[in-house]
Amino acid sequence: MNNVSTGERLKEKRKSSWIADNIVTLIFVAFTVFGFIVSDGITMNYFLTELSSRFFRNAFLVLSLIIPVVAGLGLNFGIVVGAMAGQIAIAIVRYFNMGGISGIALTFLLALPISALFGYFTGILYNKTRGQEMIASLMVGYFADGLYQFLFLFVIGVIIKVPSTHPMIKTDGVGIRMTVDLVPVEEGGLKYALDRIWEVPFMWAVMIVAAAVLAIQIFKLVKNKKNLSFDDKQRKMTTLNSLICLVLIAISIHAIATKSSLMLVKKVPVVIGVFIVALCIFNEAILKTKLGQDFRSVGQSQQIAEVSGIDVDRTRIIATILSTVLAAWGQIMYLQNMGTLNTYGAHKQIGMFSVASLLVGGASTENANVRHALLGTILFNSMFIMSPEIGLTLFGNALLGEYFRTFMAYGVIGLALGLHVWRSNKKGKETLN
Repeated sequence: MNNVSTGERLKEKRKSSWIADNIVTLIFVAFTVFGFIVSDGITMNYFLTELSSRFFRNAFLVLSLIIPVVAGLGLNFGIVVGAMAGQIAIAIVRYFNMGGISGIALTFLLALPISALFGYFTGILYNKTRGQEMIASLMVGYFADGLYQFLFLFVIGVIIKVPSTHPMIKTDGVGIRMTVDLVPVEEGGLKYALDRIWEVPFMWAVMIVAAAVLAIQIFKLVKNKKNLSFDDKQRKMTTLNSLICLVLIAISIHAIATKSSLMLVKKVPVVIGVFIVALCIFNEAILKTKLGQDFRSVGQSQQIAEVSGIDVDRTRIIATILSTVLAAWGQIMYLQNMGTLNTYGAHKQIGMFSVASLLVGGASTENANVRHALLGTILFNSMFIMSPEIGLTLFGNALLGEYFRTFMAYGVIGLALGLHVWRSNKKGKETLN
């Protein structure tokens, strides 16, 4: 009886621990399901079209947050600095009226040294503010925004002379306009420069991705068939993933064969998808290298890492530079999809919303991976799609849903940080006992 009761208590403890660890994710899943139940204006086609657009627009930015978390820097709100670097590169390229594939390639190239420099100085700041990196990352974002606005409002036109007749420049010849049209790629601009290279129907993309993931899951099962470290929990999760992939493949084949309404969902930009997959692979692969092991060691304990001969300061700076460069490239992908550059506001919420997306996927201030980033991007953007409709249905005012978006973004971050403090205190008590 004692053994049975002990076993049941352990199960209950694991269950409550799992719920506590995934409470944010569960809330967002429930919110999305609730949205479908109460909203009549949301069709599956509309939802998938919006979700696909938002996912491919934002996923790269969210993935850029993983390395700093692994390296012990916490949630890097400072990716806003990388976003500014990307916008500076876009402004330079558009000023000289360059566009198309060569223009977007030049934008990525210009953003690299600018964002690397910004990341280097940000990394030095993080080393000076050990233990307070998240607060420092917020502050550095505000400080950098001031310098960014000084550059675009005053330096351009007063110190760097530019013609007032240029479409990017304000009529008095000082500063860049509030909104800059990136011009469609067909007209020699940057708008959809990556999106339009190659697009495939949404259901075809779902089938291909599901088939690839299924192949990986089957390979994992076969490879670890006799591996004792591959426990039942991992085996069950791999089997569940395989079943989900099979269901998605079946739905895709049915939609393609019957030419159902799902085939009307907006096409998927393949090149952006390839970039996202490449970054997922990069994040996983780098952690298996010597540098990746250094990231993990520093993230777990800086003191032990230093005793082991790891240059902690240098490792943290490298992690910050990588995150900042990736954020700059992610912002370029984001803006080429939007088609316009909101010169003074496009970067401001990038850090907040990207961090919130990562947390929604189940990440914490100490643990983040590719699965957290992708799942969080899907769920957070599902909330963005559903909020106005829920506000309109329940209260007759879609604007309430818009306010709810911001409330949820800040609320998720606050809840995640609160849970982090609670877990830390709990661990401390268990250690003392």
